[in-house]
Amino acid sequence: MLEHIRLGLLVALFPVQVGVAAAEEDARVSVPAKVEIWRHSRLEQVRRATPDALLPFTTDGCSGGMSAAWEALAEQSPWFFEVFETRAPWHDCCVTHDEAYHLGGADPAPEAGYWARVSADEALRACVQEVGRTQSDALAAQYGRDAEEVAAIITFVSQRMYEAVRLGGWPCSGLSWRWGYGWPQCW
Repeated sequence: MLEHIRLGLLVALFPVQVGVAAAEEDARVSVPAKVEIWRHSRLEQVRRATPDALLPFTTDGCSGGMSAAWEALAEQSPWFFEVFETRAPWHDCCVTHDEAYHLGGADPAPEAGYWARVSADEALRACVQEVGRTQSDALAAQYGRDAEEVAAIITFVSQRMYEAVRLGGWPCSGLSWRWGYGWPQCW
């Protein structure tokens, strides 16, 4: 009986899936992207309704508690402070990323906002990777590790950061680090 229900659902949903795939005119814009673009349209409404409501820029450094945890460890552990200091080597990359997120893109149009966020997130990943490429020798000496190991770890971190901001940075999310966080919250 359960197999019949599964088969029925498959048969019923197959035409919908085919229809969705056929309707995809722009292969660059997936269904999740279209959902995000809808959220950008909510942000656009707020921006157009309250053009003077942009708050002054603020930054938490690297969101998700990364900067706060790094600083707390540096304050609590002399060893951590001695080796890693009070800021992640890629801290400036995060501040630049926050600047992009604060405004939510120069163009409030939903698709422009979507692509501006993609660009900002890719720029964050590239910036952190560049820290690994250009500073790995100095960081390796500071951390007492091999330069290739440090570069590989930073590349790994850059990818996880990219995935985190893509997942948690949508506009109108209620999160303090959302795209367009300088504007009033939108739902």
